[in-house]
Amino acid sequence: MSKVAAGIVGGMGSVLLSASLALANVEAGKAPDYSGISGIYYTLIALILVYGVYDTFFKKS
Repeated sequence: MSKVAAGIVGGMGSVLLSASLALANVEAGKAPDYSGISGIYYTLIALILVYGVYDTFFKKS
């Protein structure tokens, strides 16, 4: 297995582990708090949009 594939598999494993730990700590009867993942989601969208503007208007080909 190449180093890149091993890194991807390791990264996915750590994400699954942290998600399972977060779900295990949810209190019964309460709605889960999604404020942390929402911030990550909006940051990712902003980065994609900024790259699109850069690629469209400012990149010299």
